Amino acid sequence: MTLAQKAEIEGAAAITLTYEGKSVAILREPEVYDAIKEERCSRQFGINHTGHPYIAKIHEAGDFNVGGELDVLEKITWNDGLDEYRLTPLELRAEFKRRGCDAVYAFQLRNPIHNGHALLMQDTQRKLEARGFKKPTLLLHPLGGWTKDDDVPLATRIEQHKAVLAEKVLDPETTVLAVFPGPMMYAGPTEVQWHAKARENAGASFYIVGRDPAGMSHPVEDRNLYQAHHGREVLSMAPGLSSLEIIPFKVAAYNKEKGAMDFFDPAQADKFQFISGSKMRKFAREGVEPPSGFMCPSGWAIVSKFYQDRAKAAAASN
Repeated sequence: MTLAQKAEIEGAAAITLTYEGKSVAILREPEVYDAIKEERCSRQFGINHTGHPYIAKIHEAGDFNVGGELDVLEKITWNDGLDEYRLTPLELRAEFKRRGCDAVYAFQLRNPIHNGHALLMQDTQRKLEARGFKKPTLLLHPLGGWTKDDDVPLATRIEQHKAVLAEKVLDPETTVLAVFPGPMMYAGPTEVQWHAKARENAGASFYIVGRDPAGMSHPVEDRNLYQAHHGREVLSMAPGLSSLEIIPFKVAAYNKEKGAMDFFDPAQADKFQFISGSKMRKFAREGVEPPSGFMCPSGWAIVSKFYQDRAKAAAASN
């Protein structure tokens, strides 16, 4: 927000928020305050460097923010063919009740699902059943807001997730696929607390914590910005998550002997092959098939086509 906008809003009883010319909400008793960008970034991200894509957005914005009580006039729709998956927390709770779920476990995603992800979700299902739950249900909840440019867009990810369900890598009878509408901030241990609390609000009682959740590469150094285990440790101490049980992530890799994704055993490290995100993207761009069992075939076809189309578009623009 600019200084001129601040002067216009201050003292108003309410302001109307619009999107593409349509009124979408009323902000009552608006309070304008300094953006304090450096402090916010340092606290939220542990770094204040505009090479980080979300920090860059914060610094590009105005010097003031505004808050207040918000009245949303109607459910917001995007008319992009994905609105059926944008279920509110109340709608998700109603769906879980309709299905007769006695436990809901959530998994946060911003990438296509490979069989290592699926292995972790399948393992969680088995463990909950062993604990006596009759109908544990997976909330497959891919992030649907802003992501950095090199992430796979939402529409492609939803198509890939649907293929995973169609091939029954994940059981469609015990899975609810819905879009989590928030943006990806890449704030690591700070952001994972929001991800967990939002799923608790939506009715989840168990939350699978991934490796380096909400993390990314350091903007200038050749390393990850956050330690892989920090998100899990922060969640174990986070206040306000009393009804949510945290399920730690097990590291999965490709077991060359089994020809399938498997939980990594350090004592048999030579049996395993790690397929990083960058390696997966290289396979996809070049039309190389990954090892059989890494990802379901129809899901891989979607991912591969996306990266090959992107590579062709980049080549055509140069």
